[in-house]
Amino acid sequence: MLLDGRNAIIWGGGGAIGGAVARAFAREGARVHLCGRTQTALDAVADDIRASGGLAETAVVDALDEAQVTAHVQQVARDFGSVDVAFDLISVGDVQGTPMVEMALADYEQPIVTAVRSFFITSKAVARPMMAQGRGVILTFGGDGGRDPIRHYSIGGFQVALQAVDAMRRQLAAELGEHGIRVATIHTGGVLETLPRDFPGREVIAEMIVGPTMLGRAATLGDVGDVAVFLASDKAATITAAAINITAGAVAD
Repeated sequence: MLLDGRNAIIWGGGGAIGGAVARAFAREGARVHLCGRTQTALDAVADDIRASGGLAETAVVDALDEAQVTAHVQQVARDFGSVDVAFDLISVGDVQGTPMVEMALADYEQPIVTAVRSFFITSKAVARPMMAQGRGVILTFGGDGGRDPIRHYSIGGFQVALQAVDAMRRQLAAELGEHGIRVATIHTGGVLETLPRDFPGREVIAEMIVGPTMLGRAATLGDVGDVAVFLASDKAATITAAAINITAGAVAD
């Protein structure tokens, strides 16, 4: 198994993407530490993993609270011997569909502040034990936020949030590489399964995601989990400071 014996912390582990990544990690032998603000959501994922023979721990942790995150990471390192993989998958609370000139400042800046704050806090916390052990993988989600603006539809501050995290990812990779720590991003272009069937404007968003692809499909939750496993494993030992493109050709590198 690709992640046998490793400890992976996933913030937002009770969500759709966080849960998919956690299941994939556990399937490959990792002990997953699911963090989030809702115990019932974390328990649902953990129970599913355990029922399949995997290892899962849960903790109610707010990824925007530095003291909580630091204490939990230290506990994992102390009780389980290592912190090998970290993945921040919390929702940033973006507001979409409202033109920028009509959007409230608070709505525009919320995803930017949330994404930057949570990634800074979680990365800082896990970097310390990873540096001590001389290895580790820090993953982010969302890619470069799109190289071109989206016409006729506004995604508010979400795109800016992704670009900010991408800049942080590149800098972290440069600073932490000498300690054996890799930092990488998964760029999907959007996962349709995360959109509720009754989500306002779902058909428009689905066409925005699938329409530009070369393969006529978007990445699935399963695709995200499989790529996350690869990036977290030694098979990706030379990949750092990179965004892995699984947009099905929507973005051509």
